Amino acid sequence: MGWLSDNAWAGWVAAGLLLATAELMSLDLVLLMLAVGAFAGAGTAALGGSFAVSALVASVVSLLMLFLARPSMVKRLHRGPDLVSGTTALIGSSAVALTTVDANQGQVKLGGETWSARSYDPSVTIEAGAKVSVFEIDGATAVVYPEG
Repeated sequence: MGWLSDNAWAGWVAAGLLLATAELMSLDLVLLMLAVGAFAGAGTAALGGSFAVSALVASVVSLLMLFLARPSMVKRLHRGPDLVSGTTALIGSSAVALTTVDANQGQVKLGGETWSARSYDPSVTIEAGAKVSVFEIDGATAVVYPEG
């Protein structure tokens, strides 16, 4: 215990590294803010500050990082378009009718795959070969309407 009390900065650095490594698993930036506080505590200890002063500095820096820096960092990370995947990504896509598509049945070629399809408007029948747009995906069925 004598070495650690003489080199308290090393304990703070170890805590900071552990917190920063754990952040890689959580990805919410909370542990990273605490790691920055631990590194500030390490700096204080390296400059000769007592454990109490180092702990106070680590706590204050951690809280400042959590409440001042983290919100803008999270906002910056979440900026940009939402990623759309799965069947939601198919809505609005163009397809080609492989068979006649009516309110009950049909097939379309959508994204290189053959899909069951039905017409969005029950009164509209779409002929084979016509270009269509996907209105929605209902289970494994593309609900389509004619383009143009």
